[in-house]
Amino acid sequence: MTDELLFEVADGIGRVTFNRPAQRNALTWAMYDGLVAAVQRADADESIRALVLTGAGDRAFAAGTDIGQFRSFSAPADAIGYEGRIDAVLNVLEACRVPTIAAIAGACTGGGAAIASCCDLRIAAEGARFGFPIAKTLGNCLSMGNLTRLCALIGAARVKELIFTARLIEAEEARQLGLVSEVLAPDALQARADALARTVASHAPLTLRATKMQLRKLRGEVPEDESLILMCYQSADFREGMDAFLAKRPPQWRGA
Repeated sequence: MTDELLFEVADGIGRVTFNRPAQRNALTWAMYDGLVAAVQRADADESIRALVLTGAGDRAFAAGTDIGQFRSFSAPADAIGYEGRIDAVLNVLEACRVPTIAAIAGACTGGGAAIASCCDLRIAAEGARFGFPIAKTLGNCLSMGNLTRLCALIGAARVKELIFTARLIEAEEARQLGLVSEVLAPDALQARADALARTVASHAPLTLRATKMQLRKLRGEVPEDESLILMCYQSADFREGMDAFLAKRPPQWRGA
């Protein structure tokens, strides 16, 4: 574990907190590794019956992968390795033995939105925003795994609209689309997440586990197209997106 990701257990409920509020809980490699460790503990500890994921503070659930970590990317293996590593983390979360609940306040974007999409249940505070603004920021792409999850939630047409426009969905629209099941006052979010966790924790665990596994099988697996990842991550546009993001200026896309 790391101080950037907190994990605690109380009364059979595990709680993961992304803990970089000053950076809007942008995800570091250590935080991704900590999430895997937390899920593995929940899988191994039969006393844990549900897992809540949330972000420290009220500005963000998690605002994606920390952009600074992409600066060292130089070879094809860097891009393929990154997407493979993140997909491995998300697969562990999605396959978690117990029900998972994302309690979302503030920005839930990029890698944060991918994590929330892997959770079984999602609730949001008023003011939460959800999206993948990569066509406006970095110029990278989502993996097949992420696209498959999103399509299962909101359909391919909505996924394309979300990514092509790079807009962020407000909490009420996210509820209408089925991305979240409830929208609450900010000061009610955590209490509702705890209550929801207690509810699912009180139900037949094998029924819940079987349902999770069957739905994953129903969705099926789609092989990754590594050429598309390389097209984005090795482009001049990706470098320009990183430079522009860190310099807080609009990127100048060239399509190359």
